[in-house]
Amino acid sequence: MGLISIDGKMLQKMFVCGANEVTENTAALNALNVFPVPDGDTGTNMGHTVRAAAKEAVASATPNISATANAAKNGALRGARGNSGVILSQLFRGFAKGLEGKAVANAEDLAVALAESGKMAYKAVMKPKEGTMLTIGRAMAEAAHEIALDEEDIRECLKFVIEKSDEMLAKTPSMLPALKQAGVVDSGGMGIVFFLKGAMKALESKDDVELLEQANSEEEAVVGGMSVNPDDIKFAYCTEFLIELCPSDQHKPGFSQNAEETLRSYLPTIGDSVVVIEDAGLVKVHVHTNNPGKAMEKALQFGMLLNIKIDNMKAQAAEITDFSKSTEPPKPLGIVAVVAGAGMGELFVGLGADYVIEGGQSMNPSAEDISRAIERVNAENIIVLPNNKNITLTAAQAGKLVKDKKVHVIATKSIPQGVACMVANAGSVTSIEENIDNMNEAMEAVHSGQITQAVRDTVLDGKKIKEGDYLCIYDGDIALVKKDIKLASRALADHMLKGGGDIVSIYYGEGATEEMAQELGAYINKKYPQMELEIYNGGQPLYSFILSVE
Repeated sequence: MGLISIDGKMLQKMFVCGANEVTENTAALNALNVFPVPDGDTGTNMGHTVRAAAKEAVASATPNISATANAAKNGALRGARGNSGVILSQLFRGFAKGLEGKAVANAEDLAVALAESGKMAYKAVMKPKEGTMLTIGRAMAEAAHEIALDEEDIRECLKFVIEKSDEMLAKTPSMLPALKQAGVVDSGGMGIVFFLKGAMKALESKDDVELLEQANSEEEAVVGGMSVNPDDIKFAYCTEFLIELCPSDQHKPGFSQNAEETLRSYLPTIGDSVVVIEDAGLVKVHVHTNNPGKAMEKALQFGMLLNIKIDNMKAQAAEITDFSKSTEPPKPLGIVAVVAGAGMGELFVGLGADYVIEGGQSMNPSAEDISRAIERVNAENIIVLPNNKNITLTAAQAGKLVKDKKVHVIATKSIPQGVACMVANAGSVTSIEENIDNMNEAMEAVHSGQITQAVRDTVLDGKKIKEGDYLCIYDGDIALVKKDIKLASRALADHMLKGGGDIVSIYYGEGATEEMAQELGAYINKKYPQMELEIYNGGQPLYSFILSVE
């Protein structure tokens, strides 16, 4: 006997089985990474998203199919992680819209819902690309419409949809050169096919099913807020100000011709997290110190101080650690940043971030994680710095979940771009819009490089890559391949500096030591003596070095 209609209870089971299928194949999906770098996380992100949807569907405990689909939609929107998770959440959103007002659904109703699903996903992406999970979503909808015209049995319809989706998945390498070159199909598209196959198992089985919590019973990376222990803060006062240079004061005792150079040498003797930038007669200064007065006294040798701002970081850290609610009126602007690595977290907090979310490659925060961070910041406007291109869509979706604040996402693709935005935020501006413009301008002036190891053999852009090789990534592309980390870091520095620049920053993390970072810094100082050099212990996973050139 054919299955002519399904209700909310059956849809709940289909969602659970679909989520389980994605979860069980997380490793396979993660392995379908075009770049042979250790940060493939499509399967992880899709797994988190579909599990969030399935949990809400089960919790709704209703036989009404529209209500079940709507619950799953809400779960997916909040639980979405990474670009694949956000697009997947839009598929759930469109599906729910297509079933609106339905108590049960037949094959034709489900075909309409899948059509809405595909349309909604395409709308979520500014520049849709074929050969991605969007293509599979569209193929799924077209197949459902085609079969529903002649077939009433929902099982037969879903079999046909899976068959056509599989066929389209096999074609994705011919649509995207990067997939063809890497010899893989689109991972997001395969995730959709896995979900459909799991849903089919629900229709074919009479047994009850339980939702799997994680892949292969392995503990997944925890994404959450970074807190700072007040006792660990060495320098208590975050001190910022501008110096309006006064050349007419050259006759005064102690006056120096070079404010930037003098302050860069002096301020590290009384603190850390030093930033000194001179531009158009103004010097922007940022330093963590226990003696703000000494920093300002030195600065007064060069001109008049403006926009002085001193914050007690020990007091701020205590407030965040205690999760206490501020009784102060909301400030005009707050900043939420996503970073990986304890050192990176401390750096962003020191530069003025109100809340730092621990996350990045292989551990993307969900839309709900980001929205909760936004809600914890006592400000009317919130700027979110995702610092990773795979978190930008999630951050934008998080902003839509927050009702009482204006959320602005600056699409930072790397930690160096995020740092540039934080520095550009120092000092006062006349409007939020001006601040955002300053940050976007600063972000575009930064070039980012990364050193990591290949996780598999491949050929990419004509480069033969062996597992364990050191990859030099420049602004998102693999620029060089080396056998040794020392050679790789020097080669990347040379590649980045051949076009010039003013400031080089080195962030060392997993697989690198301070000694290795200092050695790289010495190489840069000797070969490019005109460059200003900064070295930080970022503690970032996966990438031994992150370099930036401004």
